[in-house]
Amino acid sequence: MLDSLRELWLRGLAFNPAAPSDVLIRLMDRAAGEAGLLMCEGRALPDAVIDAALRHPVSAVRSALARNQYVAPARLAPLATDPSGIVRAHLAGGPRSWPRWVRPLPDDTLVTLLTAQDGGEDGRLTADEIIGELESSRQIPLSFRHSLADREHPGLRIRATWSWESLTPAQRMRLLDDPDPAVREAARDGSWVLDPERVEAKLPSYGLRGKPFVFGTCALSPALVEQCFAEGMVGPLARNRHAPAHAVARLARHPEAGIRALVATRPDLGPDLAAELTKDPDDDVRMCARLHPFSRTWAEYDMLHRFIGHGPDCTCPITEPDPQPSPDWFAACAASGEPVLRRVAASWPGLSAELVGALARDEDEEVRIRLACHHPLAPPRLLLDVFVTRPAHRPHLLTLPAFPRTGMSHLINHPDPQVRALAASDPALPDPPVEDPDESVRRAAAANPGLASDALESLLANPRTAEGAAANPSLPVPRMHALIDRCLNDVPTLSTAAQH
Repeated sequence: MLDSLRELWLRGLAFNPAAPSDVLIRLMDRAAGEAGLLMCEGRALPDAVIDAALRHPVSAVRSALARNQYVAPARLAPLATDPSGIVRAHLAGGPRSWPRWVRPLPDDTLVTLLTAQDGGEDGRLTADEIIGELESSRQIPLSFRHSLADREHPGLRIRATWSWESLTPAQRMRLLDDPDPAVREAARDGSWVLDPERVEAKLPSYGLRGKPFVFGTCALSPALVEQCFAEGMVGPLARNRHAPAHAVARLARHPEAGIRALVATRPDLGPDLAAELTKDPDDDVRMCARLHPFSRTWAEYDMLHRFIGHGPDCTCPITEPDPQPSPDWFAACAASGEPVLRRVAASWPGLSAELVGALARDEDEEVRIRLACHHPLAPPRLLLDVFVTRPAHRPHLLTLPAFPRTGMSHLINHPDPQVRALAASDPALPDPPVEDPDESVRRAAAANPGLASDALESLLANPRTAEGAAANPSLPVPRMHALIDRCLNDVPTLSTAAQH
């Protein structure tokens, strides 16, 4: 029986919210196998446990900690100089589960990773490969990217030149006149994106995959504009803020409705074309044309197109807009009669409490969903409603501090087992359903803190409920240690993963 229960007990203890530091540290023992790794990666940890994991001799433990989305990023800073390149790469890559909202790494950690001269003592990765993980992780905040041009390290100033169009004119001038010759050269090379002749000359080196970037962001020569139309790559051109007026006019009458919709909200669209598109035969184009008064800047244009056509189950990453429209603009969107504009407003976390209250009662479901997923003041009842009705958003909603943990007994007979499992964890539930046919519901019920500690013994002895019972915060600490003693003594083999 012990063999069949060992892994269940260890896994349950690893996620027991009441387990003290000494219990959790024991789970980092090699003999505990996967449980310690799952714990280091998958839950909030006390400071003493974090410290133990940071100096643990097994790199797999440090790697698991590097991926933890619940530990404050500043506490993970020592891992940026870890002897193992794999550990550094896991820190740079961020949480394995790719949460919708990623907390940024501190500036000092970013500087360490971006200026490293090697990829770790183990030689398994290069510094550039680790930086590649960082660049795709969404852990670099806009504030840091905007500061690159003024950083002390010349390598960071060179990196600033790679996003030439996002720099201010003053930053461009400073980089072109930088005291470091390598930075000056990088600045001259980076300025090509705003020179139509250089863009035309450079396009062949980008190949087919690079064309959307060039056609969508760079200043284009007349020849390249014609090439966009000839090759049918007009989607990027329709978003390109450097597109000439004659090209915009052609795009406004393009046979594809999607292209006309992109053009209909451009801030540089002339009044005659804007009026023409309000009478377009396509519903979406007409809707976008009605939004044109709310697209006076490119920041507003970009914000609108984050949400148009995404649908209620959109789980796109939650990132900062760059640049961001003004608070007054978001407030005007919240009061608009256009659902799309209210969806945009609901997605801005700076919206006032008064407007949040109004949008929480909005007749448009997508407005309510956006508010629940994006705004810290969204009512808990709304978060629960969205959890029940929209499974796509459940992983994200469960990470939000405002998500309710009680008052769910009315859901205990819901046909969806994920909803029943949530209800089974309600500590106010009088009789947690430990015999539910679904494993996740039984586990949640057995972990319910409303269960008395003496009721847990029979649940610990049953493989159907053992993991949940071991995770129950009512389990006395001496019993936790006793379970670990049984699990770690006379273990015949070690987990392969824990030995790396």
